[in-house]
Amino acid sequence: MLRVAVIGAGVNGVASALKILEHYQDEKKLNVQVTILSELFTPNTTGDGSAGLWGPFLLGGTDESKVHKWSRDMHLFLEQIWLSEDAGEAGVCLVPCVRLSSDPNMIVGDFWRDIVYGAVELTAEQLEVYNKGRDVKFTGMSFVTYTSEPIKLLPYLMKRFVRRGGQVEQRKITDLESFVRDSSYDVIVNCTGLGSRQLLNDDDVYSVRGQVSRVRANWVFTAILDESDDGNYIIPNTESVVLGGTHQERDYNTNVCAKDKRFIIDGCRSLLPGLKHSEHLFDWVGLRPGRVQLRLEAERRGNKLLIHNYGHGGSGVTLCWGCADDVLNLLLAARVKAKL
Repeated sequence: MLRVAVIGAGVNGVASALKILEHYQDEKKLNVQVTILSELFTPNTTGDGSAGLWGPFLLGGTDESKVHKWSRDMHLFLEQIWLSEDAGEAGVCLVPCVRLSSDPNMIVGDFWRDIVYGAVELTAEQLEVYNKGRDVKFTGMSFVTYTSEPIKLLPYLMKRFVRRGGQVEQRKITDLESFVRDSSYDVIVNCTGLGSRQLLNDDDVYSVRGQVSRVRANWVFTAILDESDDGNYIIPNTESVVLGGTHQERDYNTNVCAKDKRFIIDGCRSLLPGLKHSEHLFDWVGLRPGRVQLRLEAERRGNKLLIHNYGHGGSGVTLCWGCADDVLNLLLAARVKAKL
């Protein structure tokens, strides 16, 4: 039997575990036991507070062609869920989006626009709505994509995982070296996100602080995203609307900041004035796992295989299924090589 441990229960950990388990069970060529080990599970992960809008974001110097592939795979996965009876349970919604930028040198969404549906440049008339009273004018595009709220997506993926016989253990791993060496697992997949900074002494990992406000505004059906450096965003979810946000690198403050809240509320109301009539629900802060470049690679530790999958920045949901596919491929390639 092949024994696999996945450390971390965020979207990338759960997706990697599920991908491995479903592959081997569907192939029926090898018995496999997959266990997710984590200190925290949904609804207490970083991703649980995010809006879950598909879109590559805050990925440092990660290769664009890889990001395109991973993002496309997730978009197709969400499409499959949306067309199935599981869409409501998984929190997957089809959402029209308006993506704006005040940077004249920026082509908004230029490398992933072939993935989303109906991407077109906004006309001067459409832009006039957002440019009224602005000295620096917006350019932008509209398209349709998906939201998959982690607060719903994670329980859905976990349910699929457990239904297949996946194991879950609440445990904090503080010494990866000894765990790899002493445990009975053949394969260890490290999906610890920001935790990899301490677990691996990886100084390339850093926090990207995100603060958002959630409001009740059930008339908002379109996501509005200002991609400028100091831009805001408005993302409708099934039961609330997420107003954002911040992306403060190397800031580890998890407390709500009143100044950031004012920036979020005022900025979002300037994009959509009707939000002044919305009902404020709560504020939330999470630390995204930034890295100079996403790490997805395998290494041998004696007779054990260690696969790293972390550093997804603000794109955990967007990349999780595509990255999980690469995790599986690294595992399969290593097993083939070991047999030669």
